[in-house]
Amino acid sequence: MATTSPTSPSGPTTPAGAPLRVGLIGYGLAGSVFHAPLVAATEGLVLDTVVTSDPDRRAQVHARFPDAHVVPSPDALWERGAELDLVVIASPNKTHVPLATTALEAGLAVVVDKPLAATAAEARELAALADRTGTFLSVFQNRRWDNDFLTVRRLIEEGELGEVQRFESRFERWRPQLKGGWRESGAPEEIGGLLYDLGSHVVDQALVLFGPAVRVYAETDVRRPGARADDDTFIALTHANGVRSHLYVSATTAQLGPRMRVLGSSAGYVKYGLDPQEGALREGKRPGVDLPWGEEPEHCRGRIGSGESPLTGGGRPVPTEPGDYPAYYAAVAAALRDGGPAPVTAHEAADCLEVLEAARRSSEEGCAVNVSPRGAASA
Repeated sequence: MATTSPTSPSGPTTPAGAPLRVGLIGYGLAGSVFHAPLVAATEGLVLDTVVTSDPDRRAQVHARFPDAHVVPSPDALWERGAELDLVVIASPNKTHVPLATTALEAGLAVVVDKPLAATAAEARELAALADRTGTFLSVFQNRRWDNDFLTVRRLIEEGELGEVQRFESRFERWRPQLKGGWRESGAPEEIGGLLYDLGSHVVDQALVLFGPAVRVYAETDVRRPGARADDDTFIALTHANGVRSHLYVSATTAQLGPRMRVLGSSAGYVKYGLDPQEGALREGKRPGVDLPWGEEPEHCRGRIGSGESPLTGGGRPVPTEPGDYPAYYAAVAAALRDGGPAPVTAHEAADCLEVLEAARRSSEEGCAVNVSPRGAASA
């Protein structure tokens, strides 16, 4: 956590036409698998500095990004603040708010990995700080560029399903053994557990597709021996437009369900399997180098139809839109250069956190929770 303020002047300092220089705080899963390679693959951005104190991770940075500086702490990054145009925060969740606050107060543009904060109120305070200082702030919700989400969005926009009535989204895994670390900690200050981890993705996707939720019901459970944070969670949303979203996130699912099932008045769409981009990034593949990027085999296509199960041949296969994580940082670069909108705003992140907070309360109290347009929740 930072204790010293950076000295960068407000706004990008790089000469016009030169790549914008990016500082990355954290080189764990989020930093090494997602942010660093996506930044490095984005035209107009260059990975300038990485913060990690772990010797093995420092060696990994030097091997994969030999031109990047490696520093041991956020304080050391702030000392380079005048050399940077953008700070990406991919450190543990509890550090997101203080680090983002320090960067924004110094006029540095900021990208924060999800969840932006522990509460919607904290997220809105960060959004207000960014607005007040005129500083760029965005939240990394990469699953908006998953292949299944992009395909569902296209089908809805083209009217292929009729009027959507129910949306089912599953982000399920089979991980019966604990891995350890802060993500599985039950300590509230860590902001761990699947509700705030994978739940941030499925709730965000539902809100983007169908608009604000007015009622939330949730069941959060701790299934694995020794676990302290939720590892098997269900969330039901009633949207203002009447659509119902049923969302599942789990580390204890021995048989995986469909990634998405969308039921409309004319037809339904069912899609199995995860977007291939995370797997490709974990394998060390890179956008722009390993092509085609984000495409999946034809046999993985979802199916659209009515009255039959896709598992028995019902419906017809639908070409899946290619996944496009690189689009996020391309939009960030364009916004910083041309003054365009952030690809995901802090206000949108706060709306998602309103739902997650209501879900946690619903599970604790065993009741549905109403969510007002201003975010106040009531049973």
